[in-house]
Amino acid sequence: MTALLDTATLLDTATPAAAVTRRPVTGSVHSWDLSTGVDGPGSRFVTFLAGCPLTCLYCHNPDTWRMRDGKRTTADDVIAEAAKYTKFISAAGGGATVSGGEPLLQPVFTGELLHRLKHELGLHTALDTSGFLGTRATDALLRDVDLVLLDIKSWHRETYQKVTGRPLQPTRDFARRLADRGQDVWVRFVLVPGLTDDPDNIEGVARFAASLGNVSRVDVLPFHKLGEAKWDALGKDFTLRDTPTPTAGQLAAAREIFAAQGLYAV
Repeated sequence: MTALLDTATLLDTATPAAAVTRRPVTGSVHSWDLSTGVDGPGSRFVTFLAGCPLTCLYCHNPDTWRMRDGKRTTADDVIAEAAKYTKFISAAGGGATVSGGEPLLQPVFTGELLHRLKHELGLHTALDTSGFLGTRATDALLRDVDLVLLDIKSWHRETYQKVTGRPLQPTRDFARRLADRGQDVWVRFVLVPGLTDDPDNIEGVARFAASLGNVSRVDVLPFHKLGEAKWDALGKDFTLRDTPTPTAGQLAAAREIFAAQGLYAV
């Protein structure tokens, strides 16, 4: 981990990390997959990295929380796998997304993947992040990102802390930095009945997103329990076991709050 942080500053050049470090860049990878309409526009090759500093109560992949549970993988391996699908992805108007876990926990590996996905394979790139580790994203890394999928879990600080186990402010700071760069952002907000669904909470996220000026879309995502079995398998207490999924009406009302701020919400 120390080595990753020490070399992260090397990404402030346009040179890929492998060229700077003179060795294959490796990272801890949970899995990769193809998805459509979930992890950015079009059909996408998604690399899920292992390790996350947040412990979200509704996380559907708690098996990605620890870096040591991932598979040590070279960037060459990921790029070779993604290359198998470039024709299909390009024809489908898609791209590649680096997700997690939290990809900025491994900034050198993430930067290497984004650079090569964009410049070697010619793919539209997206970074899926909570923003909590936004200070680890160098300007060089962000230059290789076409779209940031920014998860804003809550606007009320107490609720954010309860949901994630972490403070909200780093995400707000990262969002402002992205706005200053004019970076294209999709905000993602998970609607959890009894937890994040307070209209004032939703309005806070909406006002903030609208103030940035670079948010082109808001995804209001319904809470679900698809990860419940993973929590059980890991021996973790899934405290939202009895929480209902939001109704269509509740989702529509949340989207209307974002739309009232001039945002495109789906």
